[in-house]
Formats: sequence, structure tokens, C-alpha cells
Amino acid sequence: MMSKSDSAPFSYEGLDRVIHEKARLGLLTSLMAHPKGLAFADLKQLCGLTDGNLSRHLAVLQEAGLVEVTKGYEGNRPHTTCRLTKSGRRRFLDYLAVLERLVRDAAKAAGREAPPLGRLGFVST
Repeated sequence: MMSKSDSAPFSYEGLDRVIHEKARLGLLTSLMAHPKGLAFADLKQLCGLTDGNLSRHLAVLQEAGLVEVTKGYEGNRPHTTCRLTKSGRRRFLDYLAVLERLVRDAAKAAGREAPPLGRLGFVST
């Protein structure tokens, strides 16, 4: 029996809709580059989002178990830190592997060689 991936090789089932949204993709990429986490304000600036947009996207990622949001205080000021969870990091790397396959398939279809994943700056761990 043929699996769906064999019969529909260009369906890219691993493109997770939670991750694939542009703002969330940017948030996860920012958090991947900062394993210890980022302050809400830093994440907001890096991704060019408003407070409301960032809060909503973080809530979606948190509900999906991809991101951990920690609220506390620094001195007398509220401080929110966001970081990838271990499973969030794994899911994001799996997602990137599917994106890599998509890029390779598209480059092959266009008659060009796709760059190796390492040249794109991604490393699998």
C-alpha cells in the first residue's frame, strides 16, 4: 500500500499551520537564535509586531506547546520572557526539514540546484 507521501510527494504534510504563519515563523526563528529566551520588548522589536499582535501569536504558540512564556518582575517593573520549549525546538527543526525539501523540489523543478541546508544557516541538532 502506498503512503500519502508516496502518492502525493508535493503535499508537504509537515508544513505545520501553527508555525507556517509569517509572524509566528519570525517569532520561532528569533527564539531559536536566542536559546535562553528573549524579553517581550526585544521579541516585539525583532519581529516588528505590536503588543497585541505579539501577545496573540505567543498565545497560539504557547497553546501548541512550542513556546514558554514566563512573567515576573525586574525591580518594580513587569518583565515577560519567552523561550522555545524542548518540543518546540524539535517541531521547528522538523518543520525546517520539510521547508528544505520544498526548496529543493522547487529548485529541481526550475532546473537549478538548491543550496545545502548548512548554507542556509540551519543546523539540525
